[in-house]
Amino acid sequence: MNVSENLEVIQNQIDEACKRVNRTPDEIKIVAVTKYVSAERAQEAIEAGVVNLGENRDEGLLEKIGSIKYKPVWHFIGSLQTRKVKNIIEHVTYIHSLDRLSLAKEIDKRATSKVNCLIQVNASGEESKHGLKPEEVSEFIAQLKEFPNIFVSGLMTMAPNTSDEQIIRACFRTLKQVQGQIQELNLENAPCTELSMGMSNDFQIAVEEGSTMVRIGTALVGNEAEVQ
Repeated sequence: MNVSENLEVIQNQIDEACKRVNRTPDEIKIVAVTKYVSAERAQEAIEAGVVNLGENRDEGLLEKIGSIKYKPVWHFIGSLQTRKVKNIIEHVTYIHSLDRLSLAKEIDKRATSKVNCLIQVNASGEESKHGLKPEEVSEFIAQLKEFPNIFVSGLMTMAPNTSDEQIIRACFRTLKQVQGQIQELNLENAPCTELSMGMSNDFQIAVEEGSTMVRIGTALVGNEAEVQ
């Protein structure tokens, strides 16, 4: 399983999705989710041309930072415990899972400069998912004004694990609508230009619905069982 070949296939699929909705591929960041693979496999992704890597555990992030030769743009994409903020804050450029004030307070306290945060939104309404309800986002962002190191660069969601395309699209469209509501407020601390949505099984739909960041693991780098 060759990461370069996978990347080419994924980029072509993104290009095709962009053509269908009159977008440009340059608008889309591919975040390689490396949580299930080794540092060596993550290194292979960087050498293939991937710029953005995503981890969902502080241990995995720190292990790879210590092993990878080159410095990618790191995204923390998993649910972040407040007590773990100090471990990752100086290493990541994006945090995709801001969903409560206690976490914002800790990020603000530990950061030495503004941190790109994406608000995690439960756009599908599933009880198993983390994140704010869509109707809670505006008020939450208003409360973040008191934290100068929090910069709300966008929103993040995960679609339901289903083959029903209409359900997936509805989830992504909900997030796009919330983005529009926030952008109308013209908040200096929350331009909300990024939408992190779409994974290996639904990233083409996400691109068609406005995603600017797709988080791709299995389709790009696989998992350790497949790599070995």
